Amino acid sequence: MRAIAQDVFGGPEVLRVVERPRPEAGFAQVVVRVRATSVNPTDFWHRSSGGLHGRIVPLGWDVSGVVEAVGPGVTLFAPGDEVFGMPRQPEPAGTYAEFVVSPARHLAHKPAAISHEEAAALPLVSLTAWQALVDVARVEPGQRVLVHAAGGGVGHVAVQIAKALGAEVIGTASAAKRDFVRDLGADRVIDYAEEDFAEVLTDVDVVLDAIGGEYGPRSLRTLRPGGLLVSLASPAEAALTPIAAEQGRRAVFMVVEADRAGMVAIADLVERGLLRPRLDTVFPLAEVAEAHELGERGSTTGKIVLTVT
Repeated sequence: MRAIAQDVFGGPEVLRVVERPRPEAGFAQVVVRVRATSVNPTDFWHRSSGGLHGRIVPLGWDVSGVVEAVGPGVTLFAPGDEVFGMPRQPEPAGTYAEFVVSPARHLAHKPAAISHEEAAALPLVSLTAWQALVDVARVEPGQRVLVHAAGGGVGHVAVQIAKALGAEVIGTASAAKRDFVRDLGADRVIDYAEEDFAEVLTDVDVVLDAIGGEYGPRSLRTLRPGGLLVSLASPAEAALTPIAAEQGRRAVFMVVEADRAGMVAIADLVERGLLRPRLDTVFPLAEVAEAHELGERGSTTGKIVLTVT
């Protein structure tokens, strides 16, 4: 099969197409013929430095495709089923390839209402948003949720999920993305170049921050007493936990995990018309370097997707 590999850490130019043996399904696993995968910031991090693992790993965490084969003990799927998911996270999945093997319970049936390209854009970002807002923050109807980078990968999905949970949603974004974020359902959009969100917002219940750096301390200022900041940017954000506690607020750093129940819930939101990914650009697998170059500019709206078959 064709797959994307690299021999050294570096920029997008180190990525190349290679031939690899096709994987086989073991116990409780399925082999998926990949129709599409997507590009995430974690891919850039792992490509350039090894990321969480500190070594070269096969890139790609999202997958949408068709079950090619099932291993012993699999009861959820059969060959021919259309599936999507985020296999193995935080371990590498290697979905930049024509075939990938996955634990069966890291996948869900793909919603019929969307294409493989759209489905591939969802798993990592939607599970991140779902786990942050539902499992960690336990967002309730009527609460105020602030989503930073609301026009980006995680952000544009988080806005939709927060609205589906009944929250009042505020998003920060560039002026160019204001209308897009509004169309997602945000009740208010703050142009970060024109307004300081930390000066104009108070009594926020939950902040979802995928940017990090000085955004974390500033976000704490917007929270009501007991409010929660969920940081996604890097492990360094865990330093905010004691700072928040001194202020009578809460802060946690979260890493997304593979989660079949979450994927099923996300598929249900899609089927009910409450969640739809926005595709910025779609590239063929062989143009993965160009996809990474575009993603690292940091100005995309929604997700970058790679078509594989």
